[in-house]
Amino acid sequence: MRNLTILIDGPSGSGKTTFANKVAAETGIPLVHLDDFYPGWAGLRQAAAMVTETVLDPVAPGYVRWDWEKDQPGEWVDIDPGRDLIVEGVGALTHSSYEAAKRLGDVLTVRITAPYELRKDRALKRDPGYVDFWDMWAEQERELYSSEPPVAADVVLQWNGRG
Repeated sequence: MRNLTILIDGPSGSGKTTFANKVAAETGIPLVHLDDFYPGWAGLRQAAAMVTETVLDPVAPGYVRWDWEKDQPGEWVDIDPGRDLIVEGVGALTHSSYEAAKRLGDVLTVRITAPYELRKDRALKRDPGYVDFWDMWAEQERELYSSEPPVAADVVLQWNGRG
């Protein structure tokens, strides 16, 4: 059984991936990015459900990678159920994912935020193709985050664009 699951969430462009990559590099804990399995630009809610249903499955965890070039599901990716795990992305921390992670062992939750304009600027510089989808994705984020009260995070980080 897994000892620790770290769930890192926050809106697009807030610095989640940068933070998660640093934590994974420092600790050696495997890292799963929701960007690898969002089922297309309209798939935020589905990916959030996949965290609970497949990524944090106690017996055979994993996920179906999304092939962004073909805009279709790709191959299945196994996750070692006995290793600690970091799960990062918009939708990683919901009530159901938190409960699923608790059943596996200890849980550390992290929420990262940043001002809207800074997030948008970062996201579009990172991926210029995102410009056509920013508004649609931002609406999905608002819907997801407003559909239930947020899970209280153990750590809340506010990124200000420096460092």
